[in-house]
Amino acid sequence: MVERINNLDADTKPDWGEMSAGQMMAHCAEIQEVLNGTKTLDHTPFFIKLIKGFIRKMVVNDVPYRHSLQTHPQYKQTEERDFETEKARFLSSLEFFKEHEHDAVHPAHPLFGYMSHHERGWSMYKHHDHHLTQFGV
Repeated sequence: MVERINNLDADTKPDWGEMSAGQMMAHCAEIQEVLNGTKTLDHTPFFIKLIKGFIRKMVVNDVPYRHSLQTHPQYKQTEERDFETEKARFLSSLEFFKEHEHDAVHPAHPLFGYMSHHERGWSMYKHHDHHLTQFGV
C-alpha cells in the first residue's frame, strides 16, 4: 500500500470521480483515522444510522466498491488539499494502524461498532485499494 501511495504525485489524475490526488489522500486519511480511533465521526445523518448494518456488510464483504459511490459527509472532500501534507497524514495514519494492529482491544468504530481484526484490516485495504486503483496505482 505504501509503495502504491509513493507512486502518486499531486498531478495524478483519477480514472473516474472528481477528487484530486490531494483530496483522495485526505479522504483516505480521514477514514483511517476514524477507524484508528484517533478522530471522531461527527454529524452522521439519521438515514445512515438506519442502514448502518447494510453499510457494514458492504464494507466488510469481498465485493469491490462501485465507482462514484456516496460517502459519509465528513469524508467528502470539497476543498482543495495540499498533496504532500495529506500524503504524510495518510501514511502516518497507516503507520499507526500497523503499530496497533495486534493490540488486544481496538476502539469500536463509531458507526459499525466493534470489528474483528480481519474486518478492520480488510475494510481498510478494500477502501484504500479502491481509491489507489481510481488513481491508477
